[in-house]
Amino acid sequence: MENRLLSLQRQYLALINSQEGKLSHRDEPLDWERLHMASCARLAWLLALKRGVKPELAACAATIHDIGRVITGLQADHAAAGAVPAQQFLAATNLFSQQEILQLVQAVANHSSKAVIGSPLEEIVKDADVVDCFQYGLPFARKEQQLRYEAWEKGIVFSPYTAG
Repeated sequence: MENRLLSLQRQYLALINSQEGKLSHRDEPLDWERLHMASCARLAWLLALKRGVKPELAACAATIHDIGRVITGLQADHAAAGAVPAQQFLAATNLFSQQEILQLVQAVANHSSKAVIGSPLEEIVKDADVVDCFQYGLPFARKEQQLRYEAWEKGIVFSPYTAG
């Protein structure tokens, strides 16, 4: 019996593969989506262990956080655009409870709001996203991404429990 993370990633890779050739333009190639999905999931698992969040759920949220960009091909507004496809995809996997689906969809929908403090799960996805992009040498498109990365480097954790 494979665990939920592996099952989710297999199904998500199938979704990514199904998008091959559907759009004439993509802001990011599907190869990047595959790589970013896997490396963000690993980072999220490790961050969750340190922050007392369920590692499996954090890795699952990070796995699908860019589903909006995978479906639309567009970077602009991809987080919000991913909410409905994420909900549909997660429901179809039969891997998660309704409460877990709501948490995962919220993390997907809010992961681009790097300056806004969300749930601990959302914050893990945001941090995994910026750290992963940095490790591959991608420039920060917005100042809030750079500030989040710099805070992470200093060991500052944004969460609703530390917000002033």
